[in-house]
Amino acid sequence: MPIKDPLRLDEQLCFVLYSTSLAMTKVYKPLLEEIGLTYPQYLVMLVLWEREGITVKALADALYQESGSLTPVLKRMEADGLLLRLRVAGDDRSLALTLTPEGRKLKLKAVKVNKAIETACGMASANLVHLRETVRALHARLVAG
Repeated sequence: MPIKDPLRLDEQLCFVLYSTSLAMTKVYKPLLEEIGLTYPQYLVMLVLWEREGITVKALADALYQESGSLTPVLKRMEADGLLLRLRVAGDDRSLALTLTPEGRKLKLKAVKVNKAIETACGMASANLVHLRETVRALHARLVAG
């Protein structure tokens, strides 16, 4: 389908991705509130459920963020009893992240969030996988760019 006017807002890929991201986080918000997490905290937990014990730097890299921007989120999560920030032996500047038993238990509740998001998207699972992989490939090309 040809583009009618390349400078129309609704013709912009960047705007479609941006507005979809806003809509997605809006759907996540009440689901995550039920399990006591914000969206940034949920992203941290997703990484830690996969790779517990990683450094703050590795977490920041996984989330495409600066480690300094994660510090307030991690401090709050530590205060909430979800994780521990521990000095790495031999490197006083690095912190490793370990989940508490409470943080590990939260994973069971998060499965419900994932299922609710699939339902909210209203797409077949195969279509969601295809969409995710298409957007992931776009992301990789833009980052490499």
